[in-house]
Amino acid sequence: MRALVVVGLLAVIALVVVVVAVVRDSQGNAVSAQSCPDGWPLADLRLREQKDVRINVYNATNQPGRAADVADDFRNRKFQVKKVDNAKQRLDDVAVLRYGPKGVGSAQLLRAYFLDNVTPKLDMKRKDDTVDVILGSGFQQLATTTEVNQALGDLGTPDLPAGTCPMPADK
Repeated sequence: MRALVVVGLLAVIALVVVVVAVVRDSQGNAVSAQSCPDGWPLADLRLREQKDVRINVYNATNQPGRAADVADDFRNRKFQVKKVDNAKQRLDDVAVLRYGPKGVGSAQLLRAYFLDNVTPKLDMKRKDDTVDVILGSGFQQLATTTEVNQALGDLGTPDLPAGTCPMPADK
């Protein structure tokens, strides 16, 4: 008899937890692409694999060849490095990530490689999914695989930028 009371109590607790989870679900107000206002770009929030992330690497330091060295590090980690060049202005920070709405998920992955010690810069007019990595004089090295995984756990999923709509999952 006592076992039935315990099982019944556990069932009631489980039911209460399910009801609370359904009532507090925050996805009920999510904006769908179908209800997206005209002119708002679609943001790709998917965390991509390294092999699917396209980047440009720019050197904004006084150290010659810095962008080429870091570009090689990214290539060794399976990123698609498209362009390596010097930046027009010097940067004292660790790095700046410049990207458009289609590069939001890719930028989130790259933030983990810098242990979120970067300045993200969203350019709403940018149409491609390439992320510009601008290295500053505060940059030391990319994070290890373990550090990247931990940073991704800390960062969580990318936030939908203001003025954008989520890209449908089938795109």
